[in-house]
Amino acid sequence: MRDLADIREEIDSVDKGILELFLKRMELACQVAEYKISTGKKVYDKKREEEKLDRLSSFVSDDFYVQAVRELYTQIMSISRKKQFAILRDNGFSFDSGFKRVNDFDFSDSIVCFQGVEGAYSQIAMDEFFKGKMKSSFHVDAWRDAMEAIVNGEADYAVLPIENSLAGSIEENFDLLSEYNVAIVGEQILKVEHALLGLKGAKIEDIKTVYSHAKAIAQCDEYIRTQHMDWDVKNLHNTAASARKIRDDQDITQAAIGSILNCKLYDLEVLEESIQDNKENETRFIIVSKDKKYKATASHISLCFEIPHEPGSLYRVLSNLMFNGINMNRIESRPIKGVNWQYRFFIDIDGNLNDEAVLNVLTGLQEECVSLRVLGNY
Repeated sequence: MRDLADIREEIDSVDKGILELFLKRMELACQVAEYKISTGKKVYDKKREEEKLDRLSSFVSDDFYVQAVRELYTQIMSISRKKQFAILRDNGFSFDSGFKRVNDFDFSDSIVCFQGVEGAYSQIAMDEFFKGKMKSSFHVDAWRDAMEAIVNGEADYAVLPIENSLAGSIEENFDLLSEYNVAIVGEQILKVEHALLGLKGAKIEDIKTVYSHAKAIAQCDEYIRTQHMDWDVKNLHNTAASARKIRDDQDITQAAIGSILNCKLYDLEVLEESIQDNKENETRFIIVSKDKKYKATASHISLCFEIPHEPGSLYRVLSNLMFNGINMNRIESRPIKGVNWQYRFFIDIDGNLNDEAVLNVLTGLQEECVSLRVLGNY
């Protein structure tokens, strides 16, 4: 049996040889990039890569090594593409996001819409983000109505919830972002404090029916399940609308789950405060606009893309982030309408559309994705 130290020494020698060949291959990849620049050819040639993988894997017979060779050379070719994308950028081939860079936003003549009635959490988020600087605001019944208001020119901005720290993503609004040609220009994180609201003079023991938005009910699940299983819990499309119903019905056996702000608006009484399961419950709202602009100080980018329905495609796409040192904060997938079992991806990354590393990433994604769209930089 050979000595372990001797085996390791030989492995080191082999690794050194592999490294020298890898660097030589990368130099050849750079020459390929220069040729593609001069001829206008795309960097990513899927057919060429598949043919190469088939040919290389045919040189081995063991099933394990067949897969290993394909994995190894898929990675090597992916690295080569990343280097070629950087060379393209150095030669002026830049990704056009369609966004305009500005120093700041002027909200003084702006009209803002939010979903729900007066007192909705979306209105609270709007007030915190715009701080009264907008010209006026109005509310709409549904999230789609808010999108329509923007594209039709009835509003300059809309405020939409996109995810909650406890209940998760608002799937419908991800779908709307992919459907409408709008841009995310800002975000507002709002701490959610749910309270049980009833008519003045009502007591908790009087309550038989509770109304609220489905997400708000989910966020108070433990409180309801462990303390009030006898309640008849019913969904309404908005927490503020639920509070308004309690006022309008004047039924002492009814209560709503919503913001304390609704007490003043609808002349109600707080029966119990802070009933949400997670006391650190927060909702992230996005501010969307028809105008594609981003501030020079923006540091978060939202992207939407579709990828080939094949093994390794998501890894290949996301490796663009790794090779350019870009951090990804979240990823979400949504079914593509009309195509069974295929998905559209939404990701948030750190960076600014003016950053070289970000532009390198977007150049690579544009070539390797079926479709790519920048949703916003904020």
